[in-house]
Amino acid sequence: MAIEVAPATRERFDDVATILGPRNPDSNVCWCLSHRLDSRTNRELVGPARGEFVRELTGRPVAPGVLAYDGGEVVGWAAVAPRAELPFERSRKIPHVDDLPVWSLWCVRVRPGHRGQGIAHALVRGAVDYAAAKGAPAVEGYPVDNQGRKVDLTMAFVGTRSLFEEAGFTKAADTGAVAGGFPRVLMRRVVP
Repeated sequence: MAIEVAPATRERFDDVATILGPRNPDSNVCWCLSHRLDSRTNRELVGPARGEFVRELTGRPVAPGVLAYDGGEVVGWAAVAPRAELPFERSRKIPHVDDLPVWSLWCVRVRPGHRGQGIAHALVRGAVDYAAAKGAPAVEGYPVDNQGRKVDLTMAFVGTRSLFEEAGFTKAADTGAVAGGFPRVLMRRVVP
């Protein structure tokens, strides 16, 4: 079955919740907001308000990311948005290569039971296609340069250099960031 990738719109919010929502709705974790919001807002947005914030994001003209489907079942997520709207814009560890208004692709998540089937690859390609359709001149990712070594699953959401290379990205810069004990690199793909 071919993997289909689609924008995470309001109509697909239940699928977003399946991928990103915590088992305990009162939990103050993820929803893929820790790199979308400044740290203060991220700390203040607690419990069910996190999911409601993401529901609001899915109703905007630019979706907060893309979803992967295998035979109609949601199996993955990739966060992609204009860098200017994200904390990456002000990061001291993730450099600016130039003044191009790039988009950032910072989270790739595949549901357990579906890993090792090429879904992450489809998500990265789909995120680039979505950004291009919305006018992005280029897309950046900030994966680990793990040189083939195993990455702890809790930090694997940033992706690996090889994942981005296989999607046509090239290394544009080193960063001052580390994830899971590995250095992160800035990978970029210019969108035709």
